[in-house]
Amino acid sequence: METTFYKYQATGNDFIIIDNREQIIDTSDIDLIKKISDRSFGIGGDGVILIENDPDYDFNMIFCNPDGSRSFCGNGSRCAAMFANYLGIIDDKTEFRAYDGPHSATITRDLVRLKMNDVHSVRLLADGIFVDTGSPHYIQFVSNAERFNVLQEGKKIRYGGLFGTEGTNVNFVEMQGKDQIYVRTYERGVENETLSCGTGVTACAIAVKFKKYQSPVNVYTRGGKLIVEFKENGSDKFTNIFLSGGAEMIFKGRVNLGKWMLNSNH
Repeated sequence: METTFYKYQATGNDFIIIDNREQIIDTSDIDLIKKISDRSFGIGGDGVILIENDPDYDFNMIFCNPDGSRSFCGNGSRCAAMFANYLGIIDDKTEFRAYDGPHSATITRDLVRLKMNDVHSVRLLADGIFVDTGSPHYIQFVSNAERFNVLQEGKKIRYGGLFGTEGTNVNFVEMQGKDQIYVRTYERGVENETLSCGTGVTACAIAVKFKKYQSPVNVYTRGGKLIVEFKENGSDKFTNIFLSGGAEMIFKGRVNLGKWMLNSNH
């Protein structure tokens, strides 16, 4: 069975997006998601996004990590909004459903401003900060993030016992000046460093509030720049959180899913 797929990127986070409104793909087929995501034997990407119909919102976004697990994805959501605009589902504004609940977004040319869900608590730990922005994130401050061994150190923390069996995403943050930071992220599910992580940079921007930074925070990643805005509501609660940055289609193509489906263990 052939279908059209699209590749989008948002500050270097790349995603395979498929219009699944006609239920072409069984979203519970984890083996198929893994095969699509594989960079050597599949299409390859930091995740698979499926756009589906929703009775109450413009669309439902299902995001799957390359290992088949599901989570919320900030950069993926911004790409999904761009894709929904491309399909004609929306114009320049949208309300859609995602893994962690409803979200809204606004498109201005090639920029997408995504409203994140409120953060209700921040854990200040002995050697870092933990923030859940739809996905769990541990933040550690370092002096030279560019030279830091993100893969090695990220694995240690991601698989450490502090965050339970599910583990956590891990971010290494360098404070560079007035309300500006540089972030590198080890993503669970990808099990590697990605060029950018939307929920991660949002968590980092909130974390540096405890370092006297103010909103908006300019966040630089290996994949580009993002801007995070927020309002503080109490000592560890944050509302009106917005993640803004570029998102674009890279290319589209056709893929035959038949062989992968036949070989799936589902």
